[in-house]
Amino acid sequence: MAENENIRVKKVKQHQTMDEKLNTLRAGVLGSNDGILTVVGVLFSVAAATTNQFTIFIAGLADLLACAFSMASGEYASVSTQKDTEKAAVAKEAALLKTNYADQQAAVRHFYEERGVTTATAEAIAEDLMNKDALGTVVNVKDDIQLGHYMNPWDAAFSSLFAAAIGGTFPLVAMTIFPAATQWPATIVAVLLSVTLTGYLSAKLGHGLVKTAIIRNVVVGIITMFIHYYVGQFF
Repeated sequence: MAENENIRVKKVKQHQTMDEKLNTLRAGVLGSNDGILTVVGVLFSVAAATTNQFTIFIAGLADLLACAFSMASGEYASVSTQKDTEKAAVAKEAALLKTNYADQQAAVRHFYEERGVTTATAEAIAEDLMNKDALGTVVNVKDDIQLGHYMNPWDAAFSSLFAAAIGGTFPLVAMTIFPAATQWPATIVAVLLSVTLTGYLSAKLGHGLVKTAIIRNVVVGIITMFIHYYVGQFF
């Protein structure tokens, strides 16, 4: 059974499923949003406490790097756990196929019966699918897993790493390259525009409400800047 699964994995690794692609994009969107907000938070706190541009830049850069690697490691750990869970589910179903094939086929039949297919037709479908690919059919029906298509923790980690770094670059560049007289409004505009973009993308990827996601991101961005600015004022 394991040998058959390995053969199937080699065949399907030529392309990614939509779920795999969306998972990588999701990690990127979350990483970019986190990069924007954490970097601007540090920048506002430090800039409110000192006018030394080099100090502001180093603080922002250090936070950008820390945030990027933190997001990457978090995504790697999270998706690795998901992948391990998926593999464990596949191993469990493979064992059940060896010890209780009839119940596994009955589960497939029941799956189609719940969707309005007659018992006779559902039985025929289940028997045909099980004869062609028993393990692939069972894990798809019972666990919603497509055999051989496990979430890739490295894809999620690198997506989050680069997205967080790019996201954090917007407020860092705005705060450090603009003159002192305009660096604050320039950074605010850069943050609001970038969180608007991440809100839009997150809504599209999650099939949510675009307007709600954008408003939520903008409000969180404003609150983040406000809080960190006044934290810096204490020092």
